[in-house]
Amino acid sequence: MTRPETIMSGGNAAFLDGLYEDYLADPQSVDPEWRAFFDAERGGVQEARHSAVQQAFYELGRQSHGRTVVVSPAAAGEASGAQQAVSGLITSHRVYGHLQAEFDPLGLHDKTLAPELNPEYYGLSANQMNEQVKDGHFSGTVSEVLQQLRSIYCGPIGYEYNYLPSEEREWFQNRIEVRREGLSKDEKLRLLDRLNAAEGLEKYLHIKYVGQKRFSLEGSESFIPLLDRLIQQAGKTGTIKEIVLGMAHRGRLNTLVNIFGKRPKDLFDEFEGKKVLSENPDISGDVKYHLGFSSDVATANGPLHLALAFNPSHLELVSPVVHGSTRARQDRRDETPDKMREVRRDNVLAITVHGDAAVIGQGVVMETLNISRLRGFTTGGAVRIVINNQIGFTISDARDSRSSRYCTDVAKIANAPVMHVNGDDLEAVAFAADLALAYRQQFGKDVFIDLVTFRRHGHNEADDPTMTQPIMYKKVKAHPGTLAVYADKLVKEGLIDEAGVRAMADDYRDRLDRGESVVAELTDDTVSDLGQRWAEYKQAAKESNWQSVAETAVPAEKLAELTDKMTTFPEGFELHRGVKRVMEARRAMSRGEQPVDWGMGEMLAYATLLDEGYNVRLSGEDSGRGTFVHRHAVVHDQRGQDPLKGDYLSLEFLRPGQGRAEVIDSTLSEEGVLAFEYGYSGSAPNSLVLWEAQFGDFANGAQAVIDQFIAAGETKWLGLSGITLLLPHGYEGAGPEHSSARIERYLQLCAQNNMQVAVPSSASQIFHLLRRQMRRGYRKPLIVFTPKSLLRNKRAMTPLSELTDGRFRNVIGDPEVEQARRVVISSGKLHWELFDAREEDREGYHGTALVRLEQLYPFPQEELAAELRRHPGAQVVWSQEEPENQGAWLLIREDLERTLAELGLGHTLTYVSRRRAASTATGYSHVHAKEQAKVIADALGEKVSREDYDAQVELTKEAGAQG
Repeated sequence: MTRPETIMSGGNAAFLDGLYEDYLADPQSVDPEWRAFFDAERGGVQEARHSAVQQAFYELGRQSHGRTVVVSPAAAGEASGAQQAVSGLITSHRVYGHLQAEFDPLGLHDKTLAPELNPEYYGLSANQMNEQVKDGHFSGTVSEVLQQLRSIYCGPIGYEYNYLPSEEREWFQNRIEVRREGLSKDEKLRLLDRLNAAEGLEKYLHIKYVGQKRFSLEGSESFIPLLDRLIQQAGKTGTIKEIVLGMAHRGRLNTLVNIFGKRPKDLFDEFEGKKVLSENPDISGDVKYHLGFSSDVATANGPLHLALAFNPSHLELVSPVVHGSTRARQDRRDETPDKMREVRRDNVLAITVHGDAAVIGQGVVMETLNISRLRGFTTGGAVRIVINNQIGFTISDARDSRSSRYCTDVAKIANAPVMHVNGDDLEAVAFAADLALAYRQQFGKDVFIDLVTFRRHGHNEADDPTMTQPIMYKKVKAHPGTLAVYADKLVKEGLIDEAGVRAMADDYRDRLDRGESVVAELTDDTVSDLGQRWAEYKQAAKESNWQSVAETAVPAEKLAELTDKMTTFPEGFELHRGVKRVMEARRAMSRGEQPVDWGMGEMLAYATLLDEGYNVRLSGEDSGRGTFVHRHAVVHDQRGQDPLKGDYLSLEFLRPGQGRAEVIDSTLSEEGVLAFEYGYSGSAPNSLVLWEAQFGDFANGAQAVIDQFIAAGETKWLGLSGITLLLPHGYEGAGPEHSSARIERYLQLCAQNNMQVAVPSSASQIFHLLRRQMRRGYRKPLIVFTPKSLLRNKRAMTPLSELTDGRFRNVIGDPEVEQARRVVISSGKLHWELFDAREEDREGYHGTALVRLEQLYPFPQEELAAELRRHPGAQVVWSQEEPENQGAWLLIREDLERTLAELGLGHTLTYVSRRRAASTATGYSHVHAKEQAKVIADALGEKVSREDYDAQVELTKEAGAQG
């Protein structure tokens, strides 16, 4: 008898794989010695984690290129050599079949030689090829089984699913290996009709608007039948009610017209420059292939709402935005969730469309895949379509576009299956769509369809691709087009004649000429109420009344009640001793026994909003506790008996029927997570959606989200968002990347009342600011520069009365000084440092007033002017910690000058800052201390005695009387 160890050679890898799968299905089905060997290999590891053993077998297979005959580990018994070889062939085709699949319509795909797919590899003789065998779904002679395997695994679809857990592998095998009925006549004709529409629109635009950019779908027209199939099949589930789609430029116009039902006339007006989003000069609009759309279409089980997200030229950035929007819509459909169960994630489907170069080339794809199965970000899986024209932008060689075999290898991050499908085979495309949707609904995971096609023209219609891809474009020129290929197939099947094909094309062209919608399934039924929910805020956005006052004060009784709920935990829940002290202090704060600190003010803002029916969603890399250990929204049972149940968010348990509360510790991602939250906020007008940077500096990694979406989304697309960014900021000697959240960058993006920028300096200010964000009648992004050391500074603590009365104050004056000779305006923690320095030498700084500018944009000119009227003729000093070329100074200087000029009271203006610098801050603590001391000293200026100050006041009075 041959022992297992004696055949662990490369030639037996496929056989071993098959034997191991048999062992996993039924350990008793393999020889006892093999069973003992596999038991030892697994070492008690759960079945879902057995892939390491399989991978070892695969590596063995790659180590040998010779032919090896498989030897049974025990006496052959009843099993023949042919039967064993077929088991190996089946496993090899499941694992390696995609390497020789026919999924490239141009025939350029470099098929990898996979000897494990050939019978010779197993030493099968010609006679053995005629032996009868049976294994699972396959039966017949060895030759017949081999043909079955090749038609399934080496045909127009290349499958990659063998790295999935066994349950999911078996699911795929049951659906692709079992004989299935083909498509009906109606289904085939619908595919042809959608393909005709896809090609018809592109040809129409090519002739009508010669040379204009449209990023055509020509060569990839099968994308439209694929998308249509997904939508109709989604409707048949009876579960999916909405689809959120994100895609870049290529094929977008075609999708708008042929899937979403946008009227061709409206598209033509855009080509001709006749159509604008708004006559408002504050609305910039965007190019036509960036625009979004929404509509409702009829399906077999009722109407389905479709939403196409707006997307800038940062191609893949729309993917996490779509996922965020999808999750918000799922949450909205689960308005009164049982807190002990998960929200349903199968009723809204995300579909993201990628380019072959971008999907592997842009890191935000990896970030989005990584969060796709995390508790705070999952959407129950997405269908991801890659329009793979095998060229990306202009790269002509895959060696220059990626290091992996396929552009979709990034899918393995999320353990997502991939189907590489030939875009010329419409029925294979339809099958891939059905399989992808069914997998998503069954397992709640992402799935990729790699639609392998080509690009008829260059990157845009003005490019000449033959400059960089001469060989490819000889093949492209010779290709008759996918429509011609499929129409010819159906003509040969007798389902339609050539006259019918021509009539279909003529009818579509006539509808384009009339400018009417070409989607017959459009319906007037309103499936999503999101538009209605946004209506009131859109009206408020038009009015842009920034001076509107929101009632944000809360009665003391309510604050005490909510504090009690926030500081009460389940029986037996053991708090960390430090957290326990925090909770005890918060109870004292709610009774007015000690002032309210920053963490308490922030938490009370969330609790009161939740109590009023608003939702709160906060995410960031350490949001539950807070990077600087101030929030403690999520606490952890110190007993550690059940790590899955050891987290407790008291904000969830304030009262029955309250708003939804989520505080999420995100993965180490800025761009992907912030884009997700922006997408969420755009679909959740009733939710306070916050993203907190671990340090404000780290938001740099999400700059494209801030530039393209947060700052410009409204003016480009009329898209509203109330997203709030919490950016820890302040110079405390921590060095560059831990000091400055780059105030100047946000202020540079501010215009046309697009967003708010605030630097609150106390607990009551953050309380009222966060509440104002929801209680005011409109939704605008809010950028908050939050403190670090100030979180526990007694100066920033406030009495409870400032929460029970008052509101957020854009400007806070100095009530202790009248008719100041010097007014120092600052923001954030610097104000308190100036205050402390002045307090240490009050006799030396007579007549120096300290004014806090809490909101930097929109600039509160009237409120600042009201404060400065109290100090006519004073020297006004803007003081900041940041270098002169950073921080707020250069961006608000004109606002300050305009305010003083309109006052006309003889004020003069100067500034104090660190000197201009390339880096945000020094990395040396002793240098920082010297710099900070100089900023404070320069801001306060020369000391003035009480006598000199009084004399100056008298002179000022006399001058005023004479004037």
